Amino acid sequence: MKKRKTAWRWWAKALGEKASKDDRESDHIAYIRTFIFLTYLVTNAFIVGGVIRHWNDETIIIINSNDVPSLLPQTEKEELIQTNSRRFPYD
Repeated sequence: MKKRKTAWRWWAKALGEKASKDDRESDHIAYIRTFIFLTYLVTNAFIVGGVIRHWNDETIIIINSNDVPSLLPQTEKEELIQTNSRRFPYD
């Protein structure tokens, strides 16, 4: 039991300075800090896991400047290309 109290005391001190003179209140605050730490840890684990999962994805998208990728019919695509190619709207 002594070992367990010592480990908790060290953990609580590692989380930050003692929040209160009352040990019970300080323990509650240490529980809250532990919860916040664990949420950060889980979030970071998911971020790192996503980065590792997509590390060598070789998806390359090449868009030809004459082709607008969409489901529009060809005539509307051509009109859209002409509309977007204007530099100023009132030329």
